[in-house]
Amino acid sequence: HVQLVESGGGSVQAGGSLRLSCRYVGYSQHTNSMGWFRQAPGKEREGVAVVLNGDEKTYYRDSVKGRFTISRDSDKSMVFLQMDCLNPEDTAMYYCAATHLLGETIATLKGVYWGEGTQVTVS
Repeated sequence: HVQLVESGGGSVQAGGSLRLSCRYVGYSQHTNSMGWFRQAPGKEREGVAVVLNGDEKTYYRDSVKGRFTISRDSDKSMVFLQMDCLNPEDTAMYYCAATHLLGETIATLKGVYWGEGTQVTVS
């Protein structure tokens, strides 16, 4: 079982930056990665970024490539999402998750354990 707590959301103007943090506790044999998802009002939850356990390889959805960076501090059991050049389309609730990546694209990312989310609003 994995417990996760996000922080760092907020409101920012277009073009600005935010850094989300996620502290996790626990372990699951059913996960192979840590990821970030987001869900905007009226839309389905979508995978944003993931970092694999072990080789630390990362994957991103196309719309955030070059703007968002996922990283991990394993010693502190934390995962981060640095978000730059934000635009209003990035407005959503962002969720940290212990995940399982089935393939080599963000579309194959499955959340297994979830945090409660942190709101990001870009105006």
